[in-house]
Amino acid sequence: MTGRLAIYNPSGRIGLRGNPFGKDVANLELFRALALHAGLDELTFVSRRQGEDEELAAALLEGRPTPTRVKAGVLLNQGVVAEAGTLLRGQPDIYDLAWLRRRAVGDRGYSLVGLGHTLAPPAVRHYMAMASVGPTHPWDAIVCTSPSMQAALAEMFAEWGEHLADRTGGAAPAHPSLPVIPLGVDAGRFAGLADRPQARASRRAALGVGEDDIVILWVGRLSYFEKAFPQPMFQAVQAAARDSGVKVAFALAGWFPGERDAELFREAAAACAPDVGVHFLDGNDRELVGELWAASDIFLSLVDNIQETFGITPVEAMAAGLPVVASDWDGYRFTVRNGAEGFLIPTLLAPSGGMGDSMVLHHTTEAESYQSYVGTVAQHTAVNIPRAARALADLIRAPDLRRGMGAAGRSRVRAVFDWPMVARQYRALFEDLAAIRNGALDPPARHAMNPVKGDPFRAFRGFASRPLGLDVPPHRRAGRRRAARTGDEPGPRPGLRPLAGRS
Repeated sequence: MTGRLAIYNPSGRIGLRGNPFGKDVANLELFRALALHAGLDELTFVSRRQGEDEELAAALLEGRPTPTRVKAGVLLNQGVVAEAGTLLRGQPDIYDLAWLRRRAVGDRGYSLVGLGHTLAPPAVRHYMAMASVGPTHPWDAIVCTSPSMQAALAEMFAEWGEHLADRTGGAAPAHPSLPVIPLGVDAGRFAGLADRPQARASRRAALGVGEDDIVILWVGRLSYFEKAFPQPMFQAVQAAARDSGVKVAFALAGWFPGERDAELFREAAAACAPDVGVHFLDGNDRELVGELWAASDIFLSLVDNIQETFGITPVEAMAAGLPVVASDWDGYRFTVRNGAEGFLIPTLLAPSGGMGDSMVLHHTTEAESYQSYVGTVAQHTAVNIPRAARALADLIRAPDLRRGMGAAGRSRVRAVFDWPMVARQYRALFEDLAAIRNGALDPPARHAMNPVKGDPFRAFRGFASRPLGLDVPPHRRAGRRRAARTGDEPGPRPGLRPLAGRS
């Protein structure tokens, strides 16, 4: 494999807007890490339109030096992608890209790598499943950010394959590889943010807490639909403060996606944590969040939502040296080891075969929104509040335990989740896929274009009286320079004109 990589970035823009989704933050940081740490000679961002190399590199690197050349390209220039050998997309939808590859350079032209951030939306699961009926192969991959995500996706592909085999009377088709590569963080940056005594003192003073008091921190969207219902966290913090006899503040740094969400969260805090100083802070203020990493003593995240597949904030907390109390949920159990870097709190999910069928039916028939769907599932998820309260109280009472778990968290992040480590795993994946591709035979390809999304002049050739061909002579009325059109003569429709630059 050459030291090249192409990344499909449809908009061509690099950067984040207000209230970003976690996947957008993760993609930006991954792309930056690949430019800085993967040992690439050249990184080409292909989009719908040609961009400027200098502008793209400046937005991506923000002044950081790297020997990797960062370039801008166009997706339809498939020769550039084939030269790179791998096309990475920060989404798991690679079905249409596989058809584009077949038409332009053939199935073995390069490897396609998509990245999965969530499995919860049925629409996302559908276009992931479509990869197995498109021209994808074992030299393509959908990266899973946690073993739980890999297991769920493998089960989905297996059941989907059985369905296709039943429909066709044949064998289940192959699907892309499903490697596990975690998301990452800049371990040094978070350690630097946390290790600032002055920032710790000033932010704690702003929160109204003393040096012997405890600050518990949450970072992330404040959404009970798509992240976590807050009542278990408020109740656990209240019980831990009562049991330990220590003054506790609970700082929630995030943003409210809904108009009434702030009011509802404050009502829940007043009802469930009346003796705790609860602070809702702006999670889009990077300077403020940086100070909170320094000011806090414990990180708390009792996620109960199927939207989550990895969960980056507990990893950020470990990098900052904070012990973590997190729900034993999906990716969290992959990042945080119970009793080592923190405590994992048991969870329960409703049994299958009952209400779940109705929930997904209401969503897929558009009777309910996606937010309502995942929020309803979360209402049927339980987090063990007494265990969470006990874990928090143990950490509140034991400064040495907090320091020990915090140190273990930093060590784990440096070894597993620091961006240089993650970038090397991606580079190794690209090389493994290239070896599989180079050792394979050309697969059958009866159709170069997707029969469902093909040439409109072929798909609709029966609409006209006859298609234009070499056997149709050109016709022009003699002796008339500008013949008046009649209703029976074909010609441009009113209001339409040829597009400049099109042939």
